[in-house]
Amino acid sequence: MTGTTGRTKGGTKPGSDAGPDGPDFASRSLPEHVVRGVVGFGALVGSVALIPAVGPVALGLLPIGLLALRGCPTCWTIGLMQTISRGRLQRSCEDGQCRLTVAGQGEHRVL
Repeated sequence: MTGTTGRTKGGTKPGSDAGPDGPDFASRSLPEHVVRGVVGFGALVGSVALIPAVGPVALGLLPIGLLALRGCPTCWTIGLMQTISRGRLQRSCEDGQCRLTVAGQGEHRVL
């Protein structure tokens, strides 16, 4: 892949693409990603915290939390890092060697 910013084609989830480098968990914007995190973590915490008040019905919040976090808290955290770095880093691979470049600068770092 030459000169990409991390977005690849052939995604398996809406708003998320998967390619040869693995899944892309980033959101379109940082505020959108943070809102997903607040909803997801809030639903996970609420599902456990509300058990004394409403019983096992509170566990119905678990799927909402996991859906908002796209499967797991780690996936959300990876997506946060991808969202923050989107457009700032550029990867290029030539002759079996990949380089990471800060967008707009000519310096390369071998990965």
